[in-house]
Amino acid sequence: MCAILNVSRSGYYAWTTRKESERNKRRSRLEVQIRRVFLESRRLYGSPKVTQILRQQGVPVSEKTVARIMKELGLKSRTVKKYKATTNSRHNLPVYDNVLAQKFSAQA
Repeated sequence: MCAILNVSRSGYYAWTTRKESERNKRRSRLEVQIRRVFLESRRLYGSPKVTQILRQQGVPVSEKTVARIMKELGLKSRTVKKYKATTNSRHNLPVYDNVLAQKFSAQA
């Protein structure tokens, strides 16, 4: 396998026994916290709101970092459309007569 990857054997084994860096540890913790907050919000919160909640919990993190991690994890917030009434039948405006008086029944 080392020959295929063009890596020395000692380098491969050094890599497998290497400790995880502090940066990767922090990122792993952030991923877990972001996923937890996102799922607690019933998948409604985007990166600004998730960032705000994490900061309230004492986690120092930027919104861009949260957005990047959410994108990599495939976490997208659901958008809820507001209800908009399209027809208002309760009005006192004049209603026009049916001038055409079409009958929509076919003979054949």
